[in-house]
Amino acid sequence: MSKNADEHLVKDRLEQLRCHFTWTLLIEESEIPDLENRVLEEIQFLDTQYKVGIHNLLAYVQHLKGQNQEALKSLKETEDLIQQQYANQSDLRSLVTWGNYAWVYYHMGRLEDTQTYLDKVENTCAKFTNPSRYQIECPEMDCEEGWALLKCGGKNYERAKTCFGKVLEVDPENPEASTGYAITLSRLDNFNTATQKEEGSSVHPLRQAVRLNPEDAYIKALLAVKLQEAGQEAEGEKHIEEALASMSSQTYVWRYAAMFYRKNGSLDKALQLLKKALQATPTSSFLNHQVGLCYGAQIIQIKKATNNQPRGQDRENVNKMIRSAISHFEYAVKLKPRFGIAYIHLASMYIEAGDYTKAENTYQKVLRMKSLEEETQQKIYFSYGCFQQFERKSDTGAITQYIKVLKIKKESFSRDKSISSLEKLALKKLRINESDMESLSLLGFIYKLKGKMNEALEYYERVLRLAANLDNSMERDP
Repeated sequence: MSKNADEHLVKDRLEQLRCHFTWTLLIEESEIPDLENRVLEEIQFLDTQYKVGIHNLLAYVQHLKGQNQEALKSLKETEDLIQQQYANQSDLRSLVTWGNYAWVYYHMGRLEDTQTYLDKVENTCAKFTNPSRYQIECPEMDCEEGWALLKCGGKNYERAKTCFGKVLEVDPENPEASTGYAITLSRLDNFNTATQKEEGSSVHPLRQAVRLNPEDAYIKALLAVKLQEAGQEAEGEKHIEEALASMSSQTYVWRYAAMFYRKNGSLDKALQLLKKALQATPTSSFLNHQVGLCYGAQIIQIKKATNNQPRGQDRENVNKMIRSAISHFEYAVKLKPRFGIAYIHLASMYIEAGDYTKAENTYQKVLRMKSLEEETQQKIYFSYGCFQQFERKSDTGAITQYIKVLKIKKESFSRDKSISSLEKLALKKLRINESDMESLSLLGFIYKLKGKMNEALEYYERVLRLAANLDNSMERDP
């Protein structure tokens, strides 16, 4: 057999494996540094018994960076970890690692080593009397795929949910799958804020995960934040206090405790926790963004207390907070170049500083980004619409952006606000000119979206009558 034919046969076998190289993890090239940073943070600071998957993911990320020797070292560390944690089922737990080994060696052109690991996978599948030579269906494999998808960002969350859900259908009390499923739903909540408060869709799964993993302080802190969002703040605070009293996963607990305290207005407490977390992980885009949000909230507090006219020391404090917020938001987007929400907050802080040019440049940068989550895209269009309307004094520019929000069909807070803003703008223009056909058409469109068909028809009929009158007058003109 020729070398090319041999390589083709090996490639065919590799594609049958279940591992990071075949799971179609959706990762933009610009996201790789931030992903690696978050993986390394988790390895160092998250106390969990489910560590094998994150070490495997590190090896894959290192391969994506062209660091195959480092990837091999990480895979060796993963093997050692499997022997420590799962000595009785090391073959089964090693399947993903062996698959990753095979792929890394293949990319290095070391086909003999590739075949060695393909053989290991094949022998293990045969030992478990599996019908496939190179794949096995088991909860451990589904969980590891779920963790990989979860770590790689929002475009992968629905598939992560499916992986963990598949395990829970067979074993509802599986602690690992329960944890992964609950975390995934909590992340998906963030992309579905329109129904989040009403349904609290992740609260029940998080309660289940806490019950099955009572020592996991990170899950308790996450449950607390979701209880707060669901209007159950008192219960949430109990979980926060329990999590903070634990020595487990402190850096991660501080993150979520800070979110909890920021949302209930305890901004000094939130900043104190965030700064402690930043000492451990200074290059966390998440933490830098959260610090910026705290400074932004403090600015709002001062402006409210001074009737929006801070003077003297208050003015100095506001200016200092604006500079600090900008610094942290700028660093957050530098660390994570596709951090869509952080760009909105950075632009809003440039507006606070009166620097409309930098605000405009920031909006243009994020508006050019492709493949962002739908609700994030809606938030960007809505925020830019508000900038056009209130800072640029351009109703036309604002209407253009609000309509872009509505073209994305997803129900969201930004969509509701865009409908409301469009209605106000159209009515405002009609007060100036009751025959403005563009505004009448816009109101017809808005009422149609609201399901008020009679009102929609009235406005559309007015447009048709005006158009007919215009045609008639044009025909009469010589």
